[in-house]
Amino acid sequence: MTTSGHFNDLLDSIVDKSTTIGVIGLGYVGLPLIDAYITAGFSAIGFDVDQKKVDALLEGKSYIAHIEHATIAGWLQKKKFDATSDMSRLAEADVILICVPTPLSDSRDPDLTYVEQTTQSIAQSLRPGQMVVLESTTYPGTTRDVLLPILNDSGLQVGEDFFLAYSPEREDPGNPNFTAGTIPKVVGGYEPNSTKLAQSFYEQAITSIVPVDSCEVAEACKILENTYRSVNIAMVNELKMLFQKIGIDIWEVIDAAKTKPFGFQAFYPGPGLGGHCIPIDPFYLSWVARKHEIPTKFIELAGEINTSMPLYVIHRLAEALNKQGKPIKGSKVGVFGIAYKKDVDDPRESPSFKLMELLEERGAELSYCDPHIPKLPQMRHFDVPALEHNEATAEYISSLDCVLIATDHSAFDWEEIVPHADLVVDTRNATQQVTTGREKIYKA
Repeated sequence: MTTSGHFNDLLDSIVDKSTTIGVIGLGYVGLPLIDAYITAGFSAIGFDVDQKKVDALLEGKSYIAHIEHATIAGWLQKKKFDATSDMSRLAEADVILICVPTPLSDSRDPDLTYVEQTTQSIAQSLRPGQMVVLESTTYPGTTRDVLLPILNDSGLQVGEDFFLAYSPEREDPGNPNFTAGTIPKVVGGYEPNSTKLAQSFYEQAITSIVPVDSCEVAEACKILENTYRSVNIAMVNELKMLFQKIGIDIWEVIDAAKTKPFGFQAFYPGPGLGGHCIPIDPFYLSWVARKHEIPTKFIELAGEINTSMPLYVIHRLAEALNKQGKPIKGSKVGVFGIAYKKDVDDPRESPSFKLMELLEERGAELSYCDPHIPKLPQMRHFDVPALEHNEATAEYISSLDCVLIATDHSAFDWEEIVPHADLVVDTRNATQQVTTGREKIYKA
């Protein structure tokens, strides 16, 4: 393998931290990455088609809970950061990181529209000495079969003039034990020069790098991680339904099982899957499998179970109301928790939206309480009402026929909430330690 002058120049600039980083997609992945690299001494340009995000960042304001306003303001004060919606400025960046959404289509096929459009923008200004790294979750083969042909339209040679790699994003929002700089980073290049450059680049800001032989291995790694979680969550969701039928508390069973110091990892049931990764990534893998005429029974079955959980919760809620002589229609139901996960402000793919759709279809009078989500956002796949957050006051809680716990934020004081409620349907075992009013709690 030979190295070009472009390889050596880019490697030198990475090591001496004179590289300018361009991050496309200023969301839950992009902003933490920028923070990690500015902290390490680099300069960064953030790109996003949402001008409101760009304007907020240029004013030193954050729109993500775990990135503080002071952090953004610090970037600007150090003159280490700029934000723009002008994609022609991609030529200014030496390393370009793609962190755009990869949703599913209505038929649950991969939708790479954002990736393709972003890559086309890069190709229009691609110059020698740049490296492009895709971080968006996708199926194995995307970097090679989708990105590379578009970038080749520039006339430049991969591995000589420009460099191409895949490194799956790994974020755990709401978990203070992990930041973008401390989570091990898997890196796979299109060819050896790209792998070496990508490894060197990520070593500058991230504590542990795991190089692999190809883009495809790195892409498959991310899919495996989230399929593993999806399948295991589906298993405990299925067991929850069985155990509730025979009078066994699934949460107590899991607590007992996780005392085994080997051969068991605890997964927990819930009202359905949320977030960008786990509800979506396994379907990318099953799509690839269908193309190769390989059945993926575990993945498909897990998907069926997990997507059925919101309806199961509604059935349990209907049973609970029925015991009080009330139908869902006309009952006031307050959904506690809209974010897909505890203590985050991320509503992507949250099962709370499906719960609200199902309740509205059945005539419930809906409201919600989530201090992290002040106003319900418009969602691509869900038809949700225009509602705003209600404070968890005694007056609000007592006005409800049912409190439906969908997300167990730490901000909720269940010892205060439960006594004021007529009925509590708990999908998260949030009320496990509540001592007063336990007769009102119905597990779902």
